[in-house]
Amino acid sequence: MLNNDYHIPVLFQESIDAMQLDKGNVFVDVTYGGGGHSKEILKRISKDATLIAFDQDDDALNNVVNDERLIFVNANFRFLKNFLKYYQLENVDAILADLGVSSHQFDEANRGFSIRSNARLDMRMNQNADLDAYKIVNKYSDKELYRVFNSYADLKNVGKVVPTIIKARKIKPIETTFDLVDLLKNLVKGKKQNQFLAQVFQAIRIEVNDEMGALEDMLLQAEEVLNPGGRLVVISYHSIEDRLVKNFIKTGTFDGKVESDIYGNINAPLKAVNRKPIVPTDDENIKNTRARSAKMRIAIKNG
Repeated sequence: MLNNDYHIPVLFQESIDAMQLDKGNVFVDVTYGGGGHSKEILKRISKDATLIAFDQDDDALNNVVNDERLIFVNANFRFLKNFLKYYQLENVDAILADLGVSSHQFDEANRGFSIRSNARLDMRMNQNADLDAYKIVNKYSDKELYRVFNSYADLKNVGKVVPTIIKARKIKPIETTFDLVDLLKNLVKGKKQNQFLAQVFQAIRIEVNDEMGALEDMLLQAEEVLNPGGRLVVISYHSIEDRLVKNFIKTGTFDGKVESDIYGNINAPLKAVNRKPIVPTDDENIKNTRARSAKMRIAIKNG
């Protein structure tokens, strides 16, 4: 049974089906969360198969099921290859990644992920990490803040956001989520205000957790450890993630630049299953607002 109190999976059946669990014995869920995907995978795989699941958030430990086929790793998925080697599972048949923040992390007010709840600026997925949102907002230089907001948010007014933060923190520290919301909300009026604030929080969260760096590491390792014909299934929730995944599947690079050998063959180790990403149905979008931005890409390892 799904732990919907912790996280509502998006594109649930589609992602599980895309893994083709009847073809192989070793599978990976790099974003365990509430365990929804993993529990369904365990239902479908054979008694001799193995599922290794990753989650760096200690809260996910409460959702780990008792199944001898499951190996749970309380670590960032960027260490995929290391842990596979440790458990002598150097090659796998399918990898699932449901990226972004879980419903639980958004709903836990004290984690500081949401613009709707007041909490200390935190946003750490790994609560043992040193860098948090407070340090970024209060300690980063203006140059570093420009990099964060220009790289990780589709903001048209970064030139106002950064000076506003710099000026305010000279008077007193920006300590809570509501401090930051109150500081910036007047920079955008009307219906787009919440979207603007959410993008600000998104950019800070991505920097706190080095989400793009971790995703790049995982994708590179996924390509290495997948067996020929193995499948990579990735669900992303914003254009920055999706673009990176799309580029890597198409070209084998993150910037989308095609690299080829001396014969002109493109050095792309993966092949896209669908030309366009799979998106949620209208019905799912109505039931789960988080689904609206989701895009799922499926790739097969060449070989």
